[in-house]
Amino acid sequence: MNIALLGYGKMGKTIEKIATERGHNIVLTVDKDDTEYDISVADIAIDFSIPSAAVDNITKCFAAGVPIVSGTTGWLDHYDEIISLCKEKNGGFIYASNYSLGVNLFFELNKKLAKMMHPVEGYNIHMEEIHHTQKLDAPSGTAITLAEGIIENSAKTNWQLDQGDDKTIPIVAKRIENVPGTHTVTYTSAVDDIEIKHTAHNRQGFALGAVIAAEWLVGKTGVYGMKDVLGI
Repeated sequence: MNIALLGYGKMGKTIEKIATERGHNIVLTVDKDDTEYDISVADIAIDFSIPSAAVDNITKCFAAGVPIVSGTTGWLDHYDEIISLCKEKNGGFIYASNYSLGVNLFFELNKKLAKMMHPVEGYNIHMEEIHHTQKLDAPSGTAITLAEGIIENSAKTNWQLDQGDDKTIPIVAKRIENVPGTHTVTYTSAVDDIEIKHTAHNRQGFALGAVIAAEWLVGKTGVYGMKDVLGI
């Protein structure tokens, strides 16, 4: 398939390498300063740009009838309008805060653990995420997805950066050079801790998952997630 890469930083270049190895063609690369481009040359677009560019990139894809896989975080205050536009234009769209296959399994494990812990008294929950210093948003989209999974299956009602209370999950966000992504969910009591953790060793897992999602989405219309792609 012919792929447009919207965002041509480190992730974009890693996606390019994996997509090429899997027999696909990169027909367009759009960097952060490129505002005029013909997206119609592509069968599908993969967006790992920056928050300020993501909505415009996605909108252009819908207008041209090109399905799009988006992994850019930090723009989700526009999510509802993007979903409405996708339906209006009969577009194809996948958004995930993290495309790593392992992370998506971790999301499901996190929900399961939250459900198990819900009736157990005496545990406080907190989260920590660590990323490279170039990451613009905090907490990460992955951390927010984890928090939402806990909220769906517990008495917690919200999350907050750095601090929490009985109803709020605290998320500590750290930025350290050359860390692809580490996410830890910890339940702490007076007698023990229960911890689940996902540590990415490089960008390969994120890129591979995005390409697999694009392979799955091409030719489809509608709004999907990685659960659809993985069948979980």
